[in-house]
Amino acid sequence: MSERVPSLDGLSEALQRLPGVGPKSARRMVFHLLERDREGGRALARALDRALEEVRHCRRCNNLTDADLCPICASSRRDQSFLCVVESPSDIPAVEQAASFNGTYYVLMGRLSPLDGIGPEDLPFDGLDRRIAEGVTEVVVATNATVEGEATAHYIYDRLEPQGVRVTRLAHGVPLGGELEFVDGSTIDRALTRRYSLEED
Repeated sequence: MSERVPSLDGLSEALQRLPGVGPKSARRMVFHLLERDREGGRALARALDRALEEVRHCRRCNNLTDADLCPICASSRRDQSFLCVVESPSDIPAVEQAASFNGTYYVLMGRLSPLDGIGPEDLPFDGLDRRIAEGVTEVVVATNATVEGEATAHYIYDRLEPQGVRVTRLAHGVPLGGELEFVDGSTIDRALTRRYSLEED
């Protein structure tokens, strides 16, 4: 029976909290940092500690930021009347790769999923309503092309259409069942250009 080293096991278990990192990958990372790059490990620990202390959600759109407003919401060059709704802050860089979008964002921090007990009351739709009241004229719904993402898109349409807001959806090009953060910029650019009204569904 091999002896265990609690500090190694603890670090390995901590790394396994990251998506896509299993026990073997975590163990390789641990040995790499401790055998070959201890200074890199210290830099990683400092950067992670700083981010955990300083990064919070933008009060206007829920994006991650270290200020009251994220750089996108604070920018005077952005079209404040054009709003893109995404599920997660990790989706924003994917849309930003598409040079055709110059609006702002609203992050839902999830999606409707009745099977998981996630209903409209569990997502910050009240914040979306406040954004609309600030003069938004078009909302492009960029939720993922999954069953839950489609249900969320239709809920947003039903909620906003009576307010006179044009609600569009990313066109095909984003693969069905795909996660937005993994789609390349040219595909998202094409999907934004060919967006369509949810009323047409």
